[in-house]
Amino acid sequence: MYRQGDILIVPVPVDAVPLSVQDAPSAPRDARGRLVLALGEATGHAHAVVGPGTLVRSLRPMDPAYLHVPSGGRVVHEEHAAISLPKGWYRVQRQREYVPGAFRVVAD
Repeated sequence: MYRQGDILIVPVPVDAVPLSVQDAPSAPRDARGRLVLALGEATGHAHAVVGPGTLVRSLRPMDPAYLHVPSGGRVVHEEHAAISLPKGWYRVQRQREYVPGAFRVVAD
């Protein structure tokens, strides 16, 4: 399990990844060629993966995304140390916070 700021990255076995995720197209890469896991609303900094891989997002912001790095990858951010990920599948979850009557994704 890995954490970088408000992002939690959990390795998952391939048989735990929904088939709809395995066959879905990857989220687009940013202008720098990175897969952006989360973009900082206040700073514009990004938790991003460099290297080959795919990222599948749900349309609902509270649902996890799934990341596949077939040959490993690195999670980078301007304000955190980089994290090396071994090859495999990962569930990516944004930290949530409670506000009266609801939950929301943490904004940094």
